Amino acid sequence: TWQDERIRQAAGKVDGPLLDAHKETKRELLQLVQQRNGVKLDPDRLLIGFARRAAPYKRANLILRDSKWLETLVKKHHVQLVFSGKAHPADGAGKRLISELVRFSHDWPESIVFLQNYDMELGRLLTRGADIWLNNPIRPLEASGTSGMKAAMNGVLNVSILDGWWPEGCVHGVTGWAIGDASQGLPDQDEHDLAALHHVIDDEVLPTFANPAKWAAMMAASIKMGVEKFSSDRMVTDY
Repeated sequence: TWQDERIRQAAGKVDGPLLDAHKETKRELLQLVQQRNGVKLDPDRLLIGFARRAAPYKRANLILRDSKWLETLVKKHHVQLVFSGKAHPADGAGKRLISELVRFSHDWPESIVFLQNYDMELGRLLTRGADIWLNNPIRPLEASGTSGMKAAMNGVLNVSILDGWWPEGCVHGVTGWAIGDASQGLPDQDEHDLAALHHVIDDEVLPTFANPAKWAAMMAASIKMGVEKFSSDRMVTDY
């Protein structure tokens, strides 16, 4: 679509053109949110996207587990979160996870949204319309993470556990951000990763979002990384 072409054309023009192109793709996503859920999100506020198969190891609810921090995130920093995904019909834990996401969207109706009927079209809108693409699986269970690659190519900055494709694509603070280190199998792994997520959002993501020139530079670096390292040309050549 023409919005995707604008991202491609603006990728080499850091700051204004790239930010303007992203505003168009973000506006398209927010229009869909309003149409489907009746929620009017603010295009000028940070939008975190998370959309995947609802499997427990992907921990879609990790960012929601500290209620005090979450309240600060949405009320003080005005961060918005959009979730989507589907569970396998036989996956009771995945279904319960979706129910939890829906409950949080009811608790915070102006800041947290769950979009139903996740499909390829919705995934396309999310991976180009969010500002941040969040991924926090339990290491080392992530097979690859193609939604993160798509987000990167659209200038959406990944905030991710170092698993799947991200250890190869991440230059911390340049192409996106890593959540913590490469530790795994800790007795308190969830608490360890949640503390790291708090740190990266509070101390790195939010200050960078307040600096449009730096944010645009990271978007351009993300696009360059995605196209150069994760293209179909490279896939054919290497594999």
